[in-house]
Amino acid sequence: MKGRVLVAGFATRHVAQSAAAAGYEVCAVDHFCDQDLAWYTKDRERFDELDDLPDAVDRMSRKHAFDLLVVTSGAEDLGSAIPLCGTPQDRVRRFLDKLDMQHFFEEHGVPVPRLAGPGEYPVMVKPRRGAGGWRNAVIQSRGEENKWAALYPGVPYMRQQVIEGVPASVCCVANGSAAVALAANEQILQGSGESAFGFCGSVTPLDHPVCDVMKGIAEHIAAASGCMGTIGIDFVIGRNTPYAIEVNPRFQGTADTVETAYDFNLFAVHVDACRGNLPVARRPVRYAARSILFADRDMVLAADLKPLAPAVADIPWPGTFFEEEQAIVSVYGTGATRDEALFMLDKNISTVRQYMR
Repeated sequence: MKGRVLVAGFATRHVAQSAAAAGYEVCAVDHFCDQDLAWYTKDRERFDELDDLPDAVDRMSRKHAFDLLVVTSGAEDLGSAIPLCGTPQDRVRRFLDKLDMQHFFEEHGVPVPRLAGPGEYPVMVKPRRGAGGWRNAVIQSRGEENKWAALYPGVPYMRQQVIEGVPASVCCVANGSAAVALAANEQILQGSGESAFGFCGSVTPLDHPVCDVMKGIAEHIAAASGCMGTIGIDFVIGRNTPYAIEVNPRFQGTADTVETAYDFNLFAVHVDACRGNLPVARRPVRYAARSILFADRDMVLAADLKPLAPAVADIPWPGTFFEEEQAIVSVYGTGATRDEALFMLDKNISTVRQYMR
């Protein structure tokens, strides 16, 4: 065993799985505590609301001694006495406010959708804090904007120029002053409804003529950010120009497809980078796709999806209740080409849906 690590955040299975494969003993503080999280962890502590997360970490810390703390979404600025393996609090906070990120991109000459002026429509509106893009929306008028704001009363938000194009991201690894782009990813978004811009999967690698340019911009951003370890940088590619959207200063939801496509352990790379050592960029060995399935109605999942692994992950316990539009499970596909990976993904989704009737 290389040491004991605590992984804390809203969802941790992807990091816990990678850490266990890298030879660490893992404990987790997690909102879901799905079945497969138990496969990779010695102990788990569940929490309901993010405000409850620090107390859950404290309870876990009283039960076990840890060598490392690694955080995921929702825990980026978590304070703890456990040695942090990731971006320090004083550097991470700037990247938790999207308006601060906007200014960071502008200061460093990075192409970014400009801030929209008063009364300008259409605009992209988004809360200044939060991950996953679930509340983001394109607004066409003042009336629409007022209705959107009423859904999230008291939530500060920003207004940006609308850029139409390909949603993408780059997985980088940084040591605080330099960075290497590991993979470019195609992002799968919900595409319609109130959560049209919500993240629901990825395909790695992304095939696009400007991928190399985008990776270069991502490396510039990651190096200038002062972040440490693996981080994700979201883009939208519009008219062959990659526009930076945000920096995620932590493990990303694309970790599974990055590891599968490139055949390396992202947790080991993350720890090395936090110790100052950056890897050499690699070429992908296959295509990997992930899609998150959502409940199309209020439902209880009676079936056990465990026999479908490793084609699925984030596996709920039988008897779990899901509200309409709540995430149920992640499904995967791989192949020598993008089309083959998506074909396998669709095939596996069809199989999973048979269990969800």
